[in-house]
Amino acid sequence: MPTEALIREVERFLYWEARLLDERRFHEWLELLTDDVHYAMSSRPNRYPTSSRAIAPLDRSRRTDDESATEDQLALFDETKQTLTARVARLDTGMAWAEDPPSRTRHFIANVDVEPSDVDGEVKVRCNYIVYRSRGETEQDFYVGTREDLLRWVEGGWKIARRRLILDQNVLTAKNLSILF
Repeated sequence: MPTEALIREVERFLYWEARLLDERRFHEWLELLTDDVHYAMSSRPNRYPTSSRAIAPLDRSRRTDDESATEDQLALFDETKQTLTARVARLDTGMAWAEDPPSRTRHFIANVDVEPSDVDGEVKVRCNYIVYRSRGETEQDFYVGTREDLLRWVEGGWKIARRRLILDQNVLTAKNLSILF
């Protein structure tokens, strides 16, 4: 069972990360990632509960009582430290049309749950998130979901070793996924 001090330390780390992203301090944000980071996003599948009598789908495989996203689903993005670094470098060129004008974001983190990992120096963190994005004069998007992180203690501080974002939305109305979560 994690101590209150550890939980608070992890929360402060997540809030600092959100601030870096909202202030577009992407190079500093990259320093919060381990070299072997895996950073991916998927959405939940739409399935009918097995108890449903309202709709009779023709395909029985569309029925389930577990609507959670699985690791083998199609990812909306699936990144490494190298690809995330390339995304940030592209923003520096001024040639990233999806971010010209730049997005303004606000990251909200809630329901932080910390549990020990099987590996010393690592903790599993699950939290809910809302990311609000506005761009230009009229574009506004909300991304809502849950996040599963693996944090690793490296050289006196926490770093993100894995991030799995699971969107609650099944259909995105946003024009792109150019922001960082």
